[in-house]
Amino acid sequence: MKEVSILGAGGWGTALAVLFADRGMRVNLWGYDAGQVEKVREAKTNERYLPGVMLPDAIVLTNNLEDCAGGEVVLFVTPSKALRAVAESFAKVKLQPGTPLVSCTKGIEHATGLRMSEVLREYFPGHAIGALSGPNHAPEIARRMPAAAVVAFDDLGMAERLQPLISTPYFRSYTTDDVAGVELGGALKNIYAIAAGVCDGLGFGDNSKAALETRALVELVRLGVTLGGRRETFYGLSGVGDLIVTCFSRHSRNRGLGERLGRGESLEEITANMLGIAEGVPTTLSAYECAQRAKVSTPIIDEVHAMLFENKAPKAALVDLMSRDPRAE
Repeated sequence: MKEVSILGAGGWGTALAVLFADRGMRVNLWGYDAGQVEKVREAKTNERYLPGVMLPDAIVLTNNLEDCAGGEVVLFVTPSKALRAVAESFAKVKLQPGTPLVSCTKGIEHATGLRMSEVLREYFPGHAIGALSGPNHAPEIARRMPAAAVVAFDDLGMAERLQPLISTPYFRSYTTDDVAGVELGGALKNIYAIAAGVCDGLGFGDNSKAALETRALVELVRLGVTLGGRRETFYGLSGVGDLIVTCFSRHSRNRGLGERLGRGESLEEITANMLGIAEGVPTTLSAYECAQRAKVSTPIIDEVHAMLFENKAPKAALVDLMSRDPRAE
C-alpha cells in the first residue's frame, strides 16, 4: 500500500499520520475544522495538539472527505460522539471495493451500546472493519518514542496484512482476531483513569491507586467478557497495558479530569476549558447502561457515574467503595 487516509486531525490522528509518513506512504489527513486544517497546513505543525512536532511533507491536510477516497486503508480517529456523523458523510464517498477500515476511536456509543467498529459496519457493508488500540499517547508517538499496539480484525489474515504498515523502528504492532476485546479494553480503561485521577486529586498515595487499578482490571474483565471480548485480550496491550498508561500518565486527559474532580471542581467547570475530549465521560454513561442491562456488578463504574452525573462527592464515593461487604479476592 502506498496511500492511507486518516479521518480526524486531533493529536492521535496527527501522530498516526506521522507514523505512516515514516513508512513512506502518502497520508491524507482530514479535519472537521477548516480553519484549524489551514493553520496546520501553513505551519506544518499541529500546534494545538502536538506542539513542537513538525509534520513530514507526505502528510496532505484536507477538509474535504472526497480527498480521502484514494486511501488504500482508512483510519477513523474522530471523537466517539462524532464517529457516526463522519461515517455517514464518508459513506457517500466512492471508496475502492474492499478498502479496509480501522477504528482508532476508544469509546462505546451512548444509548445503542455499540462499539465503534459496529457503528462503522452499519455504513460500510462489504468492507473489512477492524480496530487499533494500545497504550499510545499521541505526543510520545509523534516524537517517535518506542511504543506498541494491537491491530484487530475478525479475519486474522487482514490484521496480518496491515501489521507491517503499522510497524516502524519505534512502533511495534501485534495482531488478534478479537475485535470486541480490543475495543472494549480501549474504551473501558478511560473510566478507571478518571477514578485514578480522583485518587490523585484527593491526595492519596501509590497504594491507593494500585489497589484501585487492580480491582478495576477485575471489573473491566468481568464486564468486557460479558460484552463479547476474550479474557486473555484484556491482559494484553489493549487492556492492562492501556489501563496502566492512562491511569498514571501526565498526558492522560481522563486522569487529569479525575484529578480536578477530586480537587472539588465540577464536570462543567473542567470541560469548559479542557483541550480535547476526555472519552471516559461519555463512555461512563454507555458502560453504566451496558452493565445495568447485562446485570454485571461494576462498583467502580457505578461510583464514577455517580460523581460525573449525580453530583456525588468524591470522598463519599470512596467511602462507599471501601465499605462494601467483605469478600474473597
